Amino acid sequence: MYLPILADLTLWIGLGVLVILILGVIAIYNSLVALKNKFKNAFAQIDVQLKRRYDLIPNLVETVKGYMAHERETLDAVIQARSAATSAREGAAANPGDPQSMGALMAAEEGLGGALGKLFALSEGYPDLKANQNVSSLMEELKTTENKIAFARQHYNDSVMAYNNKREMFPSSIIAGMFNFSEASMFEIGAAEREEVTNPVKVEF
Repeated sequence: MYLPILADLTLWIGLGVLVILILGVIAIYNSLVALKNKFKNAFAQIDVQLKRRYDLIPNLVETVKGYMAHERETLDAVIQARSAATSAREGAAANPGDPQSMGALMAAEEGLGGALGKLFALSEGYPDLKANQNVSSLMEELKTTENKIAFARQHYNDSVMAYNNKREMFPSSIIAGMFNFSEASMFEIGAAEREEVTNPVKVEF
């Protein structure tokens, strides 16, 4: 008499546990998706500012080349670095957080930062260039854009850290492994670009 009741109770307990496990998996999966979408959205904010920065650079080069006719190699280096950074940005925008894409973007950004830094240093020797209002305006726009990039990058990196922490913690790590939630890469800058951001020009235009 008691055996059927006990069997039914065991069945219901088992079903209850199964439902709880399923709901737990769904909750963890959804939280991982939400965190992944958050860092992707954060990178989109970086992407907007990077594109603006890259759009400003040709205008800057076009403006200064009349004053720096003997610095053709430096100007060409800036344009080439800008082109490489633009391609890397497109790759990273298509797959934010991907280690290979983010690595290419960081390398390209470091190269661009170094080229711009050299251009800014050489500009010290051109008094007429420093007095040009167009150059002054472009430099101010670049500085503002750099500040926005720095802010957006911090938000992106914080979002990536939250996502990576979630995917590495138990039991989220099990779900992350089951559904291929791979580790995301942060967006960090090298010494050359950091110098350009903190001191984008060594003289006052």
